[in-house]
Amino acid sequence: MTSDEILSYCLRSLKDTVLVKSWGEKGIFYNPNGALKRGVYVLTVKEKDGDNDKGSILNREHVYRVNVGLRKETFIERFGYIPKRPLAGETVNMDFDFTVLDTIIPHPVYAWMGWVCVLNPSDKTFEAFKGMIQEAYAYAKEKFEKRRMTYGKAHVYDVD
Repeated sequence: MTSDEILSYCLRSLKDTVLVKSWGEKGIFYNPNGALKRGVYVLTVKEKDGDNDKGSILNREHVYRVNVGLRKETFIERFGYIPKRPLAGETVNMDFDFTVLDTIIPHPVYAWMGWVCVLNPSDKTFEAFKGMIQEAYAYAKEKFEKRRMTYGKAHVYDVD
């Protein structure tokens, strides 16, 4: 499975999403009618290490990581607890190998926010990950609606 196949799946399957490339990663954002400058994160694909994100050693040849943000309750159900936020440049304090391929694990930096990831998922692992993508999508829609209600329909959300 390639990162482009995963991004294509998301754009085909998740209504009102857009692809945004920035900060050395590709992101799928929920953003109906381009209402927000960027939208709300659903999923990211990262293909190289960053200054504050080296825990997965993504600079290995042909290694990429797919990341989604889940509700904290879901994260706790799967991994037992939410870790503390790590210091800049460090990983969360959890007993996981953040470099392992084809295994759904906590995100090495953003687990404290409920993010999970998988490096180079196989077709089988991606099938299991699709449920997490769907939750991340639903969660992004909830966050979008909260922003829309906070800032007002006319200001944030264009209605045809």
